[in-house]
Amino acid sequence: MTSDERGEVVWQPSPEAWTSTRIGQFARSAAEASGREFRTYRELHNWSVEDLEGFWDAFQQWVGVRWAAPPERVLDDGDRSMPGTRWFPGGTLNYAEHALGHVAENPDGIAVISRSQTRDRQELTWAQLAAVVARCRTGLLRLGVGKGDVVAAYAPNLPETLIAFLATTSLGGIWTSCAPEFGVQSVIDRWCQIQPKVLVAVDGYRYGVKHVDRAKEIGAIVDGLPSLKEVIRMPYLRTIDDGWSALLDSDPGPLSYEPVSSDHPLYVLFSSGTTGLPKPIIHGHGGITVEHLKVLALHHDLGPGRRFSWFTTTGWMMWNYLVSGLLVGATLVLFDGDPGYPDLGSLWRIASEESVAVFGVSAPFLMSCRETGLHPRDGLDLSGLQQVGSTGAPLPADGFRWVSEAVGRHVQLASVSGGTDVCTAFVGANPLSPVRAGEISGAMLGCDVRAVRTDGSPSAVGEQGELVLAAPLPSMPVGFWGDATGERYRKTYFAAHPGMWSHGDWVTFQGDGACIISGRSDATLNRGGIRMGTSEFYRVVESVPGVVDSLVVHLDDHDELLLFIVLAPGAELGDGLRASIDSAIRAELSPRHVPDRMYAVPAVPRTLSGKKLEVPVKRVLQGVPVGTAAAPGALADPNALGWFAEYAAAR
Repeated sequence: MTSDERGEVVWQPSPEAWTSTRIGQFARSAAEASGREFRTYRELHNWSVEDLEGFWDAFQQWVGVRWAAPPERVLDDGDRSMPGTRWFPGGTLNYAEHALGHVAENPDGIAVISRSQTRDRQELTWAQLAAVVARCRTGLLRLGVGKGDVVAAYAPNLPETLIAFLATTSLGGIWTSCAPEFGVQSVIDRWCQIQPKVLVAVDGYRYGVKHVDRAKEIGAIVDGLPSLKEVIRMPYLRTIDDGWSALLDSDPGPLSYEPVSSDHPLYVLFSSGTTGLPKPIIHGHGGITVEHLKVLALHHDLGPGRRFSWFTTTGWMMWNYLVSGLLVGATLVLFDGDPGYPDLGSLWRIASEESVAVFGVSAPFLMSCRETGLHPRDGLDLSGLQQVGSTGAPLPADGFRWVSEAVGRHVQLASVSGGTDVCTAFVGANPLSPVRAGEISGAMLGCDVRAVRTDGSPSAVGEQGELVLAAPLPSMPVGFWGDATGERYRKTYFAAHPGMWSHGDWVTFQGDGACIISGRSDATLNRGGIRMGTSEFYRVVESVPGVVDSLVVHLDDHDELLLFIVLAPGAELGDGLRASIDSAIRAELSPRHVPDRMYAVPAVPRTLSGKKLEVPVKRVLQGVPVGTAAAPGALADPNALGWFAEYAAAR
């Protein structure tokens, strides 16, 4: 792709960005300390990956990491080899101490705002949050929770969930959570691997106008987890309190924090579980604390008093990303409910009412807003909104343009891509670089992201390659639970390209460092030697009038390309629409990628975090039973694969 073919610039940094933003202030501090000069973001990024120890040491000192015992150095013996990297050896700290570290300086400031469709708006000051965490901590101690014990939550994005998380963390306990939308077996599949000692669970929730009772599901989950010693039922759908108040009913005394090593488990996140038993991914205190401080302070420009919101459930890594806003002193704006109720303007109204500065959603949500003709800036005061975050799927260029035109030209579109595996983003926006339609601004600081060919050789500028990290990142997993030898961990990330972390995405870098994520490499469309990521395909197909969603699968054994589309209301998949889709693909992609067959489907199967399930659908079409191809409890609509199973049987 040449520069002439690239999308137009939709946002430019202000001339004062190098002095007014936190990343600019850090760059000046780092330049003085290192004797370097940083005139562009690229120069700053190059230093951050060339001198990995120098960058991370300079950053942790600048941001003020609260070490109980300082680390001996950044990397054990300065070793950058992967896997096996040890970060901050000898150092001890506690994530919760950082999350509540702003209490003394701003006790009456607002730490958390909760917006919910189940109950009224709530606020917690920093002092109130610290006090209730202290009570919860004492309650957990009374239940026998200590360092290394697992506490699980089956709960939405609520202050109580955050409180239980911070209390667990302060003790050196290990946290894990699933959203109450998860099915019973999906939850058991995850937690039976890590044997939680305590479960905190809501009785149900409201989604739009629908009341969702989870009492039976909780009973089944408890029956399936013999490791549980205590179950704390939290009132939410009803007002009956069955344990939460009792947990907090104690004299807490001063809030204290258990110092733990950098690699001590902070929480266990799980892979989506669409193609087998979910992987239990262990993240450590030091890596998450330092990485989240970096990405939130420098890339999102968050700091004390700024308001931060990201639509997420507790079963997605973005919840962990969101609540880390406390680390930098930001005010969290939590939301629980249906983002489309009573209409797609609901979240935008909350962003306006709560003066949110950084507002994150998924790419499919932004595209839905565009397709319905929504213009949030009409009638809403979004003057304080500085960034709209987008993740979960590649955002097409039209999504960038929509944010600029319908939300505000002053708003930076921060498209980011990373994953549960690192609980952060590899590539994304920064306040010093322009944003082009359809492109991610570049690699994050400290992330040595590269594109390589299948043989491991570097891809050229403008050439699509596999996304790899050529140097370690602090928030890479400590390991997988139960993987004592590390073999499963090595096979997952390092088998394809030894010495480099393989993430499984296609990426194309431009000469200025900007990039485009083109979908998962395991869902590649390879027709006649022309390889294409699925996101490129969707961008073209879903721009055709009459198409609102789509999913494409390449059956390699028959070299057959199948396209499944969700039609707009009133549209039909007749000859005219088929011809329009074929014509668009021929003109904008390649004649070889015109689908062999095209079908209208009721829905595109997605995970609970909104990702399309190309690989599980492909497996179903190849005859794999639905229950084997994907865990129904991990899907947004557990019945969505049913159509494909019926189609496969008919084939």
